[in-house]
Amino acid sequence: MLKSTFLVCLSMGVLFGQASPAPPAGQQPPAGPSARPGQAPAPKNTPPVPAQKPAATPANIVDLRFDASLVDKSIDPCSDFYQYACSKWIQHNPIPPDQSRWGRFTQLEERNLEVLHQILEEAAKPAPNRDATEQKIGDYYSACMDVPAIDARGLAPIQPELDRIRNLTDKGQLAAEIAHLQRAGINSLFEFGSGQDFKDSNEVIAQADQGGIGLPDRDYYLKDDASMKAIREKYVTHIEQMFVLAGEPSAQAKADAQTVLRLETDLAKGSLDRVSRRDPEKVYHRMSRQDLETLSPAFHWSEFFTDSGAPSFQQLNVAWPDFFKAEDSAIAAYSLDDWKTYLRWNVFHSEAPLLPSKFAEENFKFYGKVLTGAQELRPRWKRCVDFTDNQLGEALGKKFVERTFGPQAKERTLKMVAAIEKALGQDIEQVTWMTPATKQQAELKLKAITNKIGYPDQWRDYSSVDVKRDDPVGNGMRADSFEFQRQLNKIGKPVDRKEWGMTPPTVNAYYDPLMNNINFPAGILQPPFFDNGSDDAVNFGAIGMVIGHELTHGFDDEGRQFDAKGNLRDWWTAADAKNFDQREACIVQEYSGFTPVDDQHLNGKLTLGENTADNGGMRLALMALLDTIGNKRAKIDDYTPEQRFFLSFAQIWCESQTPEALRLRVQTDPHSPGRFRVDGVVRNMPEFQKAFSCPAKQPMVAANACRVW
Repeated sequence: MLKSTFLVCLSMGVLFGQASPAPPAGQQPPAGPSARPGQAPAPKNTPPVPAQKPAATPANIVDLRFDASLVDKSIDPCSDFYQYACSKWIQHNPIPPDQSRWGRFTQLEERNLEVLHQILEEAAKPAPNRDATEQKIGDYYSACMDVPAIDARGLAPIQPELDRIRNLTDKGQLAAEIAHLQRAGINSLFEFGSGQDFKDSNEVIAQADQGGIGLPDRDYYLKDDASMKAIREKYVTHIEQMFVLAGEPSAQAKADAQTVLRLETDLAKGSLDRVSRRDPEKVYHRMSRQDLETLSPAFHWSEFFTDSGAPSFQQLNVAWPDFFKAEDSAIAAYSLDDWKTYLRWNVFHSEAPLLPSKFAEENFKFYGKVLTGAQELRPRWKRCVDFTDNQLGEALGKKFVERTFGPQAKERTLKMVAAIEKALGQDIEQVTWMTPATKQQAELKLKAITNKIGYPDQWRDYSSVDVKRDDPVGNGMRADSFEFQRQLNKIGKPVDRKEWGMTPPTVNAYYDPLMNNINFPAGILQPPFFDNGSDDAVNFGAIGMVIGHELTHGFDDEGRQFDAKGNLRDWWTAADAKNFDQREACIVQEYSGFTPVDDQHLNGKLTLGENTADNGGMRLALMALLDTIGNKRAKIDDYTPEQRFFLSFAQIWCESQTPEALRLRVQTDPHSPGRFRVDGVVRNMPEFQKAFSCPAKQPMVAANACRVW
């Protein structure tokens, strides 16, 4: 999907984020122990029934509310604020063996998983009074949980796919076969879908983007340092082992694994790097179908478009044309047998989590242990809850909202949004580095931002998805096919501005530059981010910062390129753009100096948008807090409102990560690790230094503080 997120990049460490203006990322993320690759659902169809009371916190999850007793007063907050706020929590919360990262954020995810688990266990009971939604989600979950039946079936559920691939007789048939695989949710060769046109956000057009690789990023194939070489060697061993498990002789499996690596490496060479993809101009190349066919003539595009189920269209966005040139070269360079090997690998890789246990365990061995450092495969029920949320997300999400999210929470959140939008308006008016002409356009954009809180106005209708209690692989493919077709059906249709890009239980949030809106699922509007029973300082420091973060994304280095209507258009004067770039350069340099693991520095250019949003979001949230509380300055737990604000902010980022997970994030994640999200922000804020009486030249007092917003 088009949405990435602000959160912590929670699936890979993302907390809050900007929805990418580009088409699907094109770099297939690790399937990992819990994610079934495929199209993630977004929302639609029946009015919500808000909860009147929150669900009880599951017994095995600790209280997630703000806790002043976690502060380690033996540490000077001016020397290391993150350790001051988080060291006690880190000491008492080691990383569980089935996790590669453990933090307050993941604790909330676990709490939500428990709520969803209760819902699904109840829905899975074949009672005659189950409604249609309960039948769908209950039978999907039940089929996923039946491991003995899955093991007994072996490869039978995917044998029709393997037979189709084996029966290919000509490379000219690749287009039709890849269309078939993509419809079934099996990522293969490239990404295809729909999205708003960058320069006419009212128009939905077809989009094609790079893809087709099994490692997290192109650089995993292209860099020659020792760590990348080691990962490639283990990746080849993993592919080989998957082929062996499927019944291939060892020698053949070894040769096939090398074929896959060579082919994927050639696709990676034609791919655009992750930092460059942050520039929307570099991933926008509108062209005709005929132009694409000229770009990649060896691939039968007309057959692909027909077999994919796309409606008739004449124009599409080809995100990175050089990739499709590389694809064309690869079709010529590799034999039909090589392509069959690659396609079979795509099937095994995509379907591994729902195949017999030996496949799921081998999948985890590489994508879990090697890439993230997790020591144990997550419990089956957690994986099955995730699959259900991924593929029937709004059906399950409706039940989640009924149990967890009441109208009072929505009302208070909306008031906070209004207060922070007011603060952003004041900030735009007060900045000295912008001319009145650009300020006027910025104010127009701010006024045009819309917001969505908690859940969609209409729930998606999954009635056409056939869910069988004894067919987990088939259920996944049919759900993916439903979503794939739903996305293609948007081509040429009016934009649905009420649609969500996340399911309601998601612990995340995002800004969408093409919609010019901010989105906060019910899953994050809970402690430690939002607590309806807590004081304003705590809430503004946590969820208020998230709100400010998302609003700031509309004016970061990517978001600022889109206007009030969501169109890619330069509305900045040359002088203002230069001033903006100089201020952003300060943030790039600052964060590039941080070293999360070993000698690996953060990529200040990759993380620029999120770091800008963190810094701006905190200032806006503090401005809104002070405006809200006025003269109410009483201390709570012996901390002033400003101190509680900063402590609440820091506590949402308390976390530990394995070295492997940190290395993966440094390479691929546009968000900084929690420690640097905290210390990197407060050292740029004179308001923090005043709140904690920090003298000059302390580590949390930057000599040359960075500030954009």
